[in-house]
Amino acid sequence: MDTIKEQIMKDAQNQTYTQRGIEPLYANPSTARIIIVGQAPGIIAQESQIYWNDRSGDRLRAWLGVDRELFYQSGLFGVLPMDFYYPGKGNSGDLPPHKGFAQRWHPLITATMPQVSLTILVGSYAQAFYLKDRAYKTLTETVSHYQEYLPTYFPLVHPSPRNFRWHVKNPWFEAGVVPDLQKRVAALLQT
Repeated sequence: MDTIKEQIMKDAQNQTYTQRGIEPLYANPSTARIIIVGQAPGIIAQESQIYWNDRSGDRLRAWLGVDRELFYQSGLFGVLPMDFYYPGKGNSGDLPPHKGFAQRWHPLITATMPQVSLTILVGSYAQAFYLKDRAYKTLTETVSHYQEYLPTYFPLVHPSPRNFRWHVKNPWFEAGVVPDLQKRVAALLQT
């Protein structure tokens, strides 16, 4: 077990998970060229200990233009959620990531992936943390202006099937943003 993972598991904030045998869910291969920053693992991902292991993950991989094998086994993707543990269920979906979690752990972990050229920011929590005052007022505006953040960041809406209304209202995303994302991902994976 790497020392960062040990530190995360020993941290007092995470003891309830550690005591239940739940490990933090992230991936930091030193060969990663792309980091995907999302909200937090869903319950299916946490129980299986495989990040993006649900219908949202299936859709995300389709947007990226990669299959499961390339995504999980190539060592080209880092996965760094805003919280490494499932935060629980709220009234209208999952609870938000724990406060201060990304501030504490992301800098240590991103330093272990020196070949990263693109960070994909999935959802408003990741965008607020990484883009700070450069993010627009709404997620839709930020995603529609994704080119302003290139080549370092690529903001996306969350691929959850629950976002079907957003996709109906914003057909420009699948028509223009997804093909551009696929081209950029393919180019980075070939270098």
